[in-house]
Amino acid sequence: MKNSHTIAPPAWPLRILRFFLKKDFLEEIEGDMEELYQDNLVTHSPQQAKWLYTMEMFKLLRPILIKNMEGTHRLNRYGMFKNYFKISFRGLMKHPMNAFINVFGLAAAIGACIFAYAFADWTYSTDQFHENKNEVFLVTFYADRDGTTQQYGRTPRPMGEMLSHDFAAIKKVCRIEDRNVILKHKDNVYHEQVRFTDPAFLEMLSFPLKWGTISSLNDVNSIILSENMSIKYFGNENPIGQTVLMKFDETNGKAFKVTGVAKEFPKSKTISFHFLVNIENLKTAEPGFDFDDWQKLFNATLIQVDDARSISTIEHGMEKYKALQNEAVQEEWAIDTFGFEPLATLHKRADNIRENFSRGSEENYSSIFYMTIISTFLLALACLNYINIAIVTAAKRLKEIGVRKSIGATRSNVIVQFLAENLLITFFALALGLVLGMTIFIPGFEVLFDFSMDFSLSNPKLWIFLPAILLFTSLASGIYPSLYISKFQVVGILKGSVKFGKKNPITKIFLGVQLILACIFITSAIMFTRNSSYMAKRSWGYDQANTLYAVIPTHTGYEELSAAMAQDPDVIGMSGSMHHLGRDHKPTILRFPDREFEVNRLAIGPGYFETMGLQVKAGRDFYDQEGSDKQQVIVNAYMAENLGWVDPIGQQFRIDSIQYEVIGVVENFHSYSFSRPMKPTIFTTTTSDNYHYLSLKVHEGSALEVYRSLQKSWLKLFPEIPFNGGMQEDVWGFYFEEIRIHGLVWRVIAFIAVTLASLGLYGLITLNVAGRTKEFSIRKILGAGLKSIAANVTRQYVALFIISLGIGMPVSYLLISMLFNSSYEYHIPVDFYGAIAAGIILVSVLILTASTQITKVLNSNAVNGLKVE
Repeated sequence: MKNSHTIAPPAWPLRILRFFLKKDFLEEIEGDMEELYQDNLVTHSPQQAKWLYTMEMFKLLRPILIKNMEGTHRLNRYGMFKNYFKISFRGLMKHPMNAFINVFGLAAAIGACIFAYAFADWTYSTDQFHENKNEVFLVTFYADRDGTTQQYGRTPRPMGEMLSHDFAAIKKVCRIEDRNVILKHKDNVYHEQVRFTDPAFLEMLSFPLKWGTISSLNDVNSIILSENMSIKYFGNENPIGQTVLMKFDETNGKAFKVTGVAKEFPKSKTISFHFLVNIENLKTAEPGFDFDDWQKLFNATLIQVDDARSISTIEHGMEKYKALQNEAVQEEWAIDTFGFEPLATLHKRADNIRENFSRGSEENYSSIFYMTIISTFLLALACLNYINIAIVTAAKRLKEIGVRKSIGATRSNVIVQFLAENLLITFFALALGLVLGMTIFIPGFEVLFDFSMDFSLSNPKLWIFLPAILLFTSLASGIYPSLYISKFQVVGILKGSVKFGKKNPITKIFLGVQLILACIFITSAIMFTRNSSYMAKRSWGYDQANTLYAVIPTHTGYEELSAAMAQDPDVIGMSGSMHHLGRDHKPTILRFPDREFEVNRLAIGPGYFETMGLQVKAGRDFYDQEGSDKQQVIVNAYMAENLGWVDPIGQQFRIDSIQYEVIGVVENFHSYSFSRPMKPTIFTTTTSDNYHYLSLKVHEGSALEVYRSLQKSWLKLFPEIPFNGGMQEDVWGFYFEEIRIHGLVWRVIAFIAVTLASLGLYGLITLNVAGRTKEFSIRKILGAGLKSIAANVTRQYVALFIISLGIGMPVSYLLISMLFNSSYEYHIPVDFYGAIAAGIILVSVLILTASTQITKVLNSNAVNGLKVE
C-alpha cells in the first residue's frame, strides 16, 4: 500500500482557516487536522479523506474561534433591532397620517417599478421557450431598394429542399406558407389563416401538443389546431378524429381530420399558429403549384443546424443560390446576398426585416426604456417625499434622540436605528406595492392592451428583484434623514437650541426636483391627451367616414353584390378594385433610366377615386370605360415630391417590361395608420374579373344602416361564406384606441406624480410651520391677519416655485418634443401650452397645500403656541 504520508491534504481549507481563525488556536487546530487526515487515509480512500478534511474546516468556522467577532456581536444584537422595529411600529400607529403618506407614496412608486420589471421580464423572455432557439435560423435575403440595402424574410420556393441536400450541417428544414381560407365545422364557419408547413415545424419549434402526436403532420389529410381554435370550433371536448372542411376558394376545398391540438402557447411569443397542415396541400389549394419555381417565394424557410457556429460556413456557400435566384427573376428583383437570423433574437430584428412571418418586439424594448425612466422618476419622487416627511416626524423625536445619546448611543447607533425603522416602513410599502402592482398596474395595463404578461410570484428572478428594490428604496429614502438627524449634539437637543424648519436648504432642493419631475409628467399627460384628439381629427386624405367596403368572395361576387347594393337609396357611388386603401397593396419596382424606385401599387376600377373621396390635384382621373388607360398611372403627391418632379404629368417609367406614363396626381393620403410613414403610391387600372373589393360611398350619417343592408345582401347571396367587410373608418383597427390609451397612461402617471409632489410640499410646509409655532403665535398676538400669515408661510416657496418651474417648463417642452418625434410619425405640433398648463396646476397645488397650514395657524390658540418648548 502507498505510504499515506506522501498524499498531502488540500491546501485551500488551511488557508481559509488561517485567514479567519484567531492565531491563539491555529497551531493546535492545524496539528489536530493533520492527525485526523492521516487517520482517515488509513480507513478511507484519498478522495474521501480530502472531503472529510474539507468538512472539518467548515465545522471549525465557529463564532468563538473567528477573529474580530466581538465587533460582529455588536452589530447582531437581536434585542436592539427588536427595539428599533417596535419603536418604528409604534411611531406608525401614533402618526397615522404621516405613516399613510410615507407608505402609500413609496408603495405607489414600488408598484410602478414592479410593473416595469414584469414588462421587462416578459419582453426579455420572448421566444426563449423554444428548446432549439440557438440552432434554428430564418433564411433571409438582402436586396437594394431605392438605393438602400433592405432585408426580406421570404425565400425562393426550391431553396429549402436544396439546402438540406447541399449542407451536411443542416439537420432539418421547414418551409412555411400562410393562406387565408374558409373553415367550416357544422354551423361554425369562419375566415381563418392556415399555415402550410413541413412536418419538421413542430420538431424545430417547441409547441407541445395537448392531444395527438406531432408526427401526424406527416399526413396530408391531417390538421393540427391551436388550443384557442379547438375551443372555438369544438368547445372543451377532445376534437381528435373530428373533421373540418377547408375551402380554398369558391370551387376548391378539402376535408381534414383533426389529429392534434397544441397546448396553450406561452404568453411571450412572436411566432404562433391557428391551424397547421402539411405543405403538400398547397398543390390542392392552388392547382399547378410549383415547388421548383425560383420566381415565387415562400413566407418563410427555417433551418436547424447541429452547431450554431456552422452557420458562417453555410453563409459562404450561398453564392450558388444567389445566381439561381437572379437568373430566374426580373433585374429589378435581383438580390445581393442571403442571410440567416437566429430564432433566439429574431423578434428583436423582425421589425427591420420586411415581409417577415414573425412579429417584432422592437417597440417593447423601447417601452422598457421609457418605463424604466418613468418608474425611476416616480421612485425618486416618492423617496424625496419620504425624506421631507421623515424630517418632519423626527422633529418630534429630538428628546428621544437626546436621551439615547446621553446614555451612550453613538451617531452610528442613531443612524442604524433610523435605517432599521425605515427598513420596516419600506417593507410595508413593498408589500403594498406588490399588491398594487398585481391588482392594479399589471392587470390594468394588460386590459388596456389586451394581452397577458403571465406575471407570477413563483418566478425566481422576482425574488431577487424584490429584496434589491427593498434595499435600494430603504437606503435612498432613509440615508439622508438618518445622517441629518444623527448629527445633532445631545447638549443642543436637551437645551432646546436645535431648531427644525427654519433653514434646511436640502429639503427645498429635494422639493424643487420633485416639482421639476411633476412638471414633466403633467406636461406629458396634457400633450398625449391633446395628441389623441388631434390624431382623431387629422385628415386621412379621403372620405373614410362615409365609405364602406366588402371583400369579394367569388369571381362573380362583385356583379351580384354591387347589383344588390345599387337598390339601396343611401348608396350614392360604388367601385371595384383589386387592392384597397388600408387593406391591401402590391409592392412594385419602378425602373427609370438612372435608378429603381419601390412604391405601393393599387389596381383599381373606374370611379374608385370618386367613391373613396380621393382628390386629383393635377392631370386627370382614369376614364370610366373598363379596359382603358392600361399603360397609364396616377401617382400621389408624396411620390412626385420624392422624385423631385416639378411637372409629373407625362413622366414615364417601366414596370417589368411595360412602359407606363403618369396622367394624374392625387392629394396625399394615408393608406394605413398614422403610425406608419406615408409611402410613394401609384394607381393602375384593372378589369372586373380581377376585383377583390367592392367600395361603397353613402350619404352622410347613413353608414350604419348601409352596413346592415350590406350584411343582409351578403347573407342572401353567399349563405355559406362568412361576411368579410366593414366601415372604412374602422380599417385601422386598434390604432386610435392605442393613441387614446397613451393619453390615459400618462394621465395616471401624472396623477401619481402630482400626488407625490403634493405630499412632499405638504411635508415641507408642515415642517416650516411646526418650527415657527412661537413666531406665528407672537405675530397673531401683535395683530397679524390672514394676509400677513399667508405671506410668511408662502414667501420662501414662491422663489422655489419660480426657479423650479423656470427649469421644469423648458425641460418638459424639450423632452416631450424628443418623445413625440421618436414615438410618432405624425403628431400634434409641440408647443408651450402643455408646460404652461403644468405650471398653473403646480401653482394651484401650492396654494391649496399652503392654505391647509395657513388655516391651521389662523385657527390655533396663540397662548398655547407660546408654551411650546
